[in-house]
Amino acid sequence: MSKTASLEVNGKKYELPLIEGTENELAIDIKSLRSVTNGVITIDPGYKNTGSCESAITFLDGEKGVLRYRGYSIEELAEKADFLEVAYLLIFGELPTAEELAKFHADIKAQSHVDEDVKKIIDGFPKSAHPMGVLSSLTSALVAFNPSSVNVDSEEEMYNAIVRIMAKFPVLTAWAYRKRVGLPLDYGDDSLGYVENFLKMMFKKPSREYESNQKVVDALDKLLILHADHEQNCSTSTVRIVGSSHAGLFVSISAGIAALWGPLHGGANQAVIEMLEAIKEDGGDTKKYMAKAKDKNDPFRLMGFGHRVYKNFDPRAKIIKKAADNILEELGIDDPVLDIAKGLEKEALEDPYFVDRKLYPNVDFYSGIIYRSMGIPVEMFTAMFALGRLPGWIAQWKEMRLNKEPIGRPRQIYTGETLRSFKDIKNR
Repeated sequence: MSKTASLEVNGKKYELPLIEGTENELAIDIKSLRSVTNGVITIDPGYKNTGSCESAITFLDGEKGVLRYRGYSIEELAEKADFLEVAYLLIFGELPTAEELAKFHADIKAQSHVDEDVKKIIDGFPKSAHPMGVLSSLTSALVAFNPSSVNVDSEEEMYNAIVRIMAKFPVLTAWAYRKRVGLPLDYGDDSLGYVENFLKMMFKKPSREYESNQKVVDALDKLLILHADHEQNCSTSTVRIVGSSHAGLFVSISAGIAALWGPLHGGANQAVIEMLEAIKEDGGDTKKYMAKAKDKNDPFRLMGFGHRVYKNFDPRAKIIKKAADNILEELGIDDPVLDIAKGLEKEALEDPYFVDRKLYPNVDFYSGIIYRSMGIPVEMFTAMFALGRLPGWIAQWKEMRLNKEPIGRPRQIYTGETLRSFKDIKNR
């Protein structure tokens, strides 16, 4: 017998079906609500209690601190897989065999060339342009160089489109950085791994050999894995709703980049470093700012602590804290801003106010520390987040199209003026 929920509106009862997920999540199916009730809808600003889709990609339990990709725990993936394996898992549903992974990487390398005319587009941006604006524009511009629409029912066409964006996106990300700092654009080295090659494209100087640091590569690899997908967040929902109009993969991802740019979403790690810089400029007294954070009448906000979804702890933060510690030890950086970060972390982990409220350092806190220690400027942090989130966006777009989901079209409750007569301009 199927499960139902009862809803009473103006004295009349309605039975609505319940949908149960594989992890025992329950949802009231309201897609027929408006028609059976003659116009009644639900309202849920921010969609905090509204499921927009059924998805087999990522499971997240914020109360228990659980994050899994396709059933695999984030802890095990971060320890045992590399970013390209995780990307394949998210996009295609299963971990790749050695042969599948080798082909995936080889096909990506073969598609990594970006049309030279794209450089003309970059030239049109001032150096002061934010990398996220540049990256969103360049990703959208890829449509002009790949104008044919993808037949989602063709596995070959879908695979080729996925490989193209996985290949070109790291190039565009690195170019956005190099434009910002005035370095010549670079294509990297096909003999290197996906993450190592990206770092070379970012940091290679024209007058010297690039020397790779394996601990830096490993830390970035883990960070990209931790950012690869996170269920129906703002940018992912944007990718799906843009794609629901049958907009193409590249332009849908461009929209996701724009959504990620906001300081309440992907920009949070940038806000962490900006906060630390402000504390340094004010003398670096961490105890003073911890007291300000606890004062309800103080407008100061402690960035990088707690999480909108995780009510206990952020499982990604536990993993990346170790990588952050390793990087700081490996590189031996003398940086007062990072010293302040370590001071805030120590106090938050020991202060009963933060411990009782489970306001632990989150992934944004540690990712900001890692990016800074690598020499990545603060305005590039969100672009690095986008690089990690790319396979999740692809997977979500692909799933949405293959499921033939309807075009997104939320409803509203109108609160404006009722019908009124037009007044001639001389009578207004």
